[in-house]
Amino acid sequence: MIKRYTCQNGVRVVLENIPTVRSVAIGVWIGTGSRNETPQNNGISHFLEHMFFKGTKTRTAREIAESFDSIGGQVNAFTSKEYTCYYAKVLDTHSKYALEVLADMFFNSTFDEEELKKEKNVVYEEIKMYEDTPDDIVHDVLSKAVYSQHSLGYPILGTEETLSTFTSETLKHYMHHTYTPENVVISIAGNIEESFIKDVEMLFGSYEGGKQEQTEQLPEFHTNKLARKKETEQAHLCIGYEGLKVGHEDVYSLIVLNNILGGSMSSRLFQDVREQKGLAYSVYSYHSAFQDSGIVTIYGGTGAKQLNVLFETIQETLTKLKQEGITDKELSNSKEQLKGSLMLSLESTNSRMSRNGKNELILGRHRSLDEIVNQIDQVTKSGVDQLANNIFKDQYAVALISPDGTLPNQLK
Repeated sequence: MIKRYTCQNGVRVVLENIPTVRSVAIGVWIGTGSRNETPQNNGISHFLEHMFFKGTKTRTAREIAESFDSIGGQVNAFTSKEYTCYYAKVLDTHSKYALEVLADMFFNSTFDEEELKKEKNVVYEEIKMYEDTPDDIVHDVLSKAVYSQHSLGYPILGTEETLSTFTSETLKHYMHHTYTPENVVISIAGNIEESFIKDVEMLFGSYEGGKQEQTEQLPEFHTNKLARKKETEQAHLCIGYEGLKVGHEDVYSLIVLNNILGGSMSSRLFQDVREQKGLAYSVYSYHSAFQDSGIVTIYGGTGAKQLNVLFETIQETLTKLKQEGITDKELSNSKEQLKGSLMLSLESTNSRMSRNGKNELILGRHRSLDEIVNQIDQVTKSGVDQLANNIFKDQYAVALISPDGTLPNQLK
């Protein structure tokens, strides 16, 4: 059972007691990410996340790391396009201590100039490492192709140019205006009593923040085709179609559709591209849902000489899917697979904490397991077929990273 509570300052708390485990996962979720940035401060959400681990008024960076290592716990963080999360997983006996350390990082980080300099170098290296993985960067290039000048198209890591401008003051200013109480959710899952909410309120329930600057404009889906030349062994291709936003009524039909198209080893793309033609080692599809838009992405990596054949094969797979629809067997298998992965994911306190935190932050509501299973069961063959025809139109964006940086003939 999920307990929801709102502190007097607007910070929301969601707590799920799971008495059968001995761990507790605590996440501090903030509704800000690269989407909330400008061309001038792109990468600041991610850099701020790094700086929370670099020392507070009472703990050095090393002491923060040791405080979790010494109790056998884990602490980490991540930044996405629409939110940032700091989280810890510890034994239930250490939950109060873990919450206090997370609160110390949240409120008392010093953003010391020396640490700032060192951490900029760390993130420069992270950007370089990312540049060395073309099968990762190509997805960023696709975001740029789809969203053009909109902030959803910005890279989460930012650039070396933007990073170099960040100071202690710019971090504090950004935090003051985005880490506002109504933009924060504390999610807790594990062997924990409901009274723990009072501990959260003591630490997070009275601070104040600035006014969040509302400058967001609605993103538009663009059909740009971007190619980058890079010394790679393979050509990495991404094709993007307009998807659905978070919470859309057809989202479960889309999850089923994606699963059948490219979500597993038995999927059509895997069978057609890899098993039948041996064109790629890696080929898959996935759906990214944002608050007001979404992208269905198809990825394949192949030798540069086979790029045209790869593109043709993907298009043939999509054409057949639209013309003939899915089979009853595919529908049934996909539903069971989804229900299975959903159940298995809920066996971890971390994934429950994540699910609850995200739902509270973005949707403001929580569905029970039975409700979700019911919605998966209600997905129909005709609903999936219609969605396939609505999504896989001739309007698509393309991103390519290859040795010569030239698009397939069909895309020029």
